[in-house]
Amino acid sequence: MACAVVLASCSSMKPLAFNKQPPPTTNTTGKKEIKFLDIASTDNTVQETKKESHSSGVQAVKTTENNSYTSKPADIENASSLQLKYSVLLNTEVEQVQNIPLYQNIDDWYGTPYKLGGYTKNGIDCSAFVQTIFVSVFGITLPRTAKEQYTTTRRISRTELQEGDLLFFNTRGGVSHVGIYLQNNKFVHASVSGVMISDMFEPYYVKHFIAAGRVEAKTTSFQSSTRSISR
Repeated sequence: MACAVVLASCSSMKPLAFNKQPPPTTNTTGKKEIKFLDIASTDNTVQETKKESHSSGVQAVKTTENNSYTSKPADIENASSLQLKYSVLLNTEVEQVQNIPLYQNIDDWYGTPYKLGGYTKNGIDCSAFVQTIFVSVFGITLPRTAKEQYTTTRRISRTELQEGDLLFFNTRGGVSHVGIYLQNNKFVHASVSGVMISDMFEPYYVKHFIAAGRVEAKTTSFQSSTRSISR
C-alpha cells in the first residue's frame, strides 16, 4: 500500500509539474521574441521611412536646383560667336553680353594698330576710336580729343559706372587717354598696343586714372564722322 501511495502521488505530481513548466517557458520566450522583433522591425521601418523621406527630399532639392540651371546650357547654345568671344574677354557670363551693335563695332576695330592722330583701320588713336564708336552705336557726336571729351561729360563715381561711360587717364600729362567702360571693370580703348580690352584695376591704369564721365548730350544725327571733324 505504501508503494501504491508513493506511485500514485508521483504520477499525479508529474503532470502538474509538466503542465506548469511549458506555458511560462513558451509564453515568456514567445512574448520576448515577439516584442523584440516588433520593436526592431518598427524601429527599422521608422528609420527606413525617415531615410527615404530624407533622401527623397534631398533628391527633390537637387532636382529643383538642376532645373534652375537648365536654362544656362540652352542660353550658351543659343549664344552667338560674338557673345561667346566677349564673355571670355570680359570674364563674364554670355547672358551679360547684350548690346550686340556695340560689340559688333568693337569687334570690327579690335586689334587695329595705334596711331596718334589716326582715325582709320590703318591706325587710330584713343579719342578717335571713342568718337567713332559713339557715332556708330549711340548716335552721339563727341569732340575729337580726350580733353574735350572730358569737358563734355558729367563726372561720376567708379561705383556708378555703366556700359558706355568714359574713363579718362593721364598718360602723357593732363587728360591724354580715354576708353569706353563695358562691364566687370573692363574697358575698351585704343592703347599703344592697338584696340583692346583692359582691366581698369590693373596697376598702370589705377595709377594714371583721372575720372569717369557720363555722356549726356545726345543727338540722332549720324552725319558727322571722324574724317569731317576738325582736330
